[in-house]
Amino acid sequence: MLEALRAGERVKRILVARGSRLQGSLADILDAAKAGGVPVRWVERQELDKVGLHHQGVAAQVEGYAYASLEDCLARARRQDEPALLLALDAVQDVHNLGSLLRTAEAIGVHGVLLPKHRAAGVTATVRKASAGAVEHLCIAQVTNLNRALDDLKKAGLWIVGLDMAAERVYDEIDWRMPVVLVVGSEGRGLSRLTRETCDLLVRLPMGGKVDSLNAAVAGSIVLYTVWRMRNKA
Repeated sequence: MLEALRAGERVKRILVARGSRLQGSLADILDAAKAGGVPVRWVERQELDKVGLHHQGVAAQVEGYAYASLEDCLARARRQDEPALLLALDAVQDVHNLGSLLRTAEAIGVHGVLLPKHRAAGVTATVRKASAGAVEHLCIAQVTNLNRALDDLKKAGLWIVGLDMAAERVYDEIDWRMPVVLVVGSEGRGLSRLTRETCDLLVRLPMGGKVDSLNAAVAGSIVLYTVWRMRNKA
């Protein structure tokens, strides 16, 4: 909530439970709301309970998320004068996995995120919370056809690299300093067949234990941090 206020986006009003102590994070939220001209409404705690989240005495009413375009994401990379780094999610449906991936994406400086419009999680209040505010600082595009969008990015000069546990190549064996899209598959099936065929390269995470895979958020985060470290070596 505080990150959304500081980013100056989409918060219509703040609801605060009567009797709440004006200290700590609540004081910071109210200060940010005042600075941004966001109205604050004091309500009974029962009204906040209807929100259905662990509100801790405060909640925000926000507008629907305003998705960006592919061009917006590429423009961000150009403005920062860096090889483009995009994250594409192939039907990731768990909102907590999505929130975690978005948090990692923002932390390592991903220029844009692609989400399918259908059969996948979008940016919701739960995702905003799970991302710890990262959503408000990311360029997120929602696309009708993910594979068509990936083809468009190929034409723009980006390499499409899919994370696939059956791949022959290990994820840290390629040069991530090129303009690239990392594609992470869904929690159960991984990458779809068409998305796998669209990728220029497939990479895997080596496994040394009894389980044969990691969840989407953990696997994607490991690779994203490898990309960041490779690009930021002195």
